[in-house]
Amino acid sequence: MLHYLTLPVTAFQQNCSLVWCDETRQAAVIDPGGDLDRLLAEVERLGLKLEQIWLTHAHIDHAGGTGELARRLQLPIIGPHPGDQFWIDGLPEQSRMFGFPVAEAFTPTRWLADGDTVQIGRHTLQVRHCPGHTPGHVVFYSPEIQRAFVGDVLFAGSIGRTDFPQGNHQQLIASITQRLWPMGDDTVFIPGHGPESTFGRERQSNPYVGGT
Repeated sequence: MLHYLTLPVTAFQQNCSLVWCDETRQAAVIDPGGDLDRLLAEVERLGLKLEQIWLTHAHIDHAGGTGELARRLQLPIIGPHPGDQFWIDGLPEQSRMFGFPVAEAFTPTRWLADGDTVQIGRHTLQVRHCPGHTPGHVVFYSPEIQRAFVGDVLFAGSIGRTDFPQGNHQQLIASITQRLWPMGDDTVFIPGHGPESTFGRERQSNPYVGGT
C-alpha cells in the first residue's frame, strides 16, 4: 500500500507530503519548501528511507528547501515541467523577497511532462502537466489509493492564483476541468495549502469552477 503524511511547512503553511511504500519503506517528499529538520525528523520517526524529491512547481514555499535537501542527502530532484525553469532560476531572489532562508539554486535531475510516471518502492504515480498557476506545474496522481497531489492548481473552495509572471487563468481552468476532473469525483486531492477535498465536491460547489 502507498501511504502519505502531509506536513504544513514555512510561514506560508505549505502542504509538504511524504509518500512511501509500506513494503520497502522507500519514500519521496513532495514540495519540500522548508523546515527540513522537522521533515527529516518525521522521516526518522516513521522509519523511512527518503530517496527522491518530487516538485509540483518552483515557487519558494514549495521548492525553497529542495536544493539544500538534495545536497545534504544526495537525492534526485524529479520535476517540475521545464516551463518552471525561470522560477527555479529566481529562487534566491524569491527567498529574499519573501523573507525565507536563502534558497539554493538547483537543476532537476529529471524534468517531467504530461503522461510521465514516477515510482517509489512498488508504487507508480501518474504525472499530469497542469499549467496556469505556473507554466510548468505538474500534479501526481495515484489511482491505486485515489489520491492526487495537486500543488497550487486547486484548493478546497478556491483555485490557484494566476497573477504571477506567466500565470494564465484560462489555462488553469482548462487544467482543472480537462486534467483533474477525469480522475474521478471520489478522488481525494491534497492541495498546496489548506484541507483536503474531493474532485466531486469541488466540481459541484467550488465557486471558481463549479458546474464545469
